[in-house]
Amino acid sequence: MSDGTLPQQPLGGTARAGGRHAVVIGGGLAGLTSALALADAGVRVTLLESRPRLGGLAFSFRRGDLTVDNGQHVYLRCCTAYRWFLDRVGGAALAPLQSRLDVPVIDLARPEGRRLGRLRRDPLPVPLHLGRSLAAYPHLSLAERARVGRAALALRSLDLADPALDETDFGSWLAAHGQSARAVEALWDLVGVATLNARAADASLGLAAMVFKTGLLSDPGAADIGWARVPLGELHDRLARRALDSAGVRTEVRTRVTSVLLNENGGWSVQVPGERFDADAVVLAVPQREAHDLLPAGALDAPDRLLDIGTAPILNVHVRYDRKVLDAPFVAALGTPVQWVFDRTEAAGVEHGQYLALSQSVAQDEIDTPVADLRERYLPELRRLLPRTRDAGVVDFFVTRERTATFAPTPGVGRLRPGARTKAPGLYLAGAWTATGWPATMESAVRSGVSAADAALDALGRPRPTRLFVPEEAAA
Repeated sequence: MSDGTLPQQPLGGTARAGGRHAVVIGGGLAGLTSALALADAGVRVTLLESRPRLGGLAFSFRRGDLTVDNGQHVYLRCCTAYRWFLDRVGGAALAPLQSRLDVPVIDLARPEGRRLGRLRRDPLPVPLHLGRSLAAYPHLSLAERARVGRAALALRSLDLADPALDETDFGSWLAAHGQSARAVEALWDLVGVATLNARAADASLGLAAMVFKTGLLSDPGAADIGWARVPLGELHDRLARRALDSAGVRTEVRTRVTSVLLNENGGWSVQVPGERFDADAVVLAVPQREAHDLLPAGALDAPDRLLDIGTAPILNVHVRYDRKVLDAPFVAALGTPVQWVFDRTEAAGVEHGQYLALSQSVAQDEIDTPVADLRERYLPELRRLLPRTRDAGVVDFFVTRERTATFAPTPGVGRLRPGARTKAPGLYLAGAWTATGWPATMESAVRSGVSAADAALDALGRPRPTRLFVPEEAAA
């Protein structure tokens, strides 16, 4: 960590005639949210991002005539903070939600061959909204379906505020509540791997319970799925940059911060190559290891805990075919290495054929596998999963790798995640890895940005913007 001691005078030593100034370090969703919230409250804001674009780990890039997302990102109706963000940047219509949860699930492990089932909701109160779907779910036996229902009711009764949940793994809890290995694979991990980036045996019960209680057991429509019908860069870079500009935020990309130190006026100085920014408040909206390296001494009681927050990779396999091979917008799979397949044809700008993106979470065993080996593995699996691919030509095959896509939601991680406030007045933390109560999702990132902005505005004596997301409105 950098040198320095904590300020001994009230926040605001660098105030100028032009009003308070805040520097937000990091242009991902957490940083974007903090910057917009602070600017909307009348604070002068500078946003510094080391990459050439905004959006953090949810971005797009060009590959020939394609606009490619680095990975498939979805959100749920219960993700009220991210929905607020979409509204704030003017992108809600570009990432609509399903009218009703509907997930086709294809199982390739059955002796009788490929079998299709669905997880969908009915317009009924919780928990009846999923009753018919679960009763007819063909990938579990009748007895397994009944035990799933009982486990769901037990899960619903858990108190998410109980810290003991964080010390228990979800897999053990499921086993203790009668869940077979098949039920874990075909239902609990089907959802949990995609949302937690961990299998049940490796996931904190606290985070898993939060996902299932909030997404499936809080409101009938909570789990309806939304996704961008345009490249993510359109939402998180172009529209976000336009919103920042309209709010008066100074945005600097390709600008790496080298230090965050106390200055001679009792405020903060943020150093980048060739320039120094003095500020009344600083928001560190960067990954936990980078935050650790920038934190001044004494800002956290146990700063090395940040280094104990593990990371988990996600691999994305991209395949472009010369014809249409999938009618649904997405499909989940069982009995195959393939997890989720999304149709990204229109969003990527493909005019002929079809472009599919495979989202592969918990990818520790494959994240460094050569592309040729991945092609040899996944193209035959797609031929098993989607029969029309057998007669289709492969126009392009490539992969994107996020080696530190999320924090690892392991048991005990909750006590490692810090809140927005540090012990250094005027210095705040944001990022999906902070203590939002959510796993590493776009929702968690936006919530963290709101929390950091709230803390900074309170210290700066500025009123909260009326249009800022209110955390209490979220599903509980």
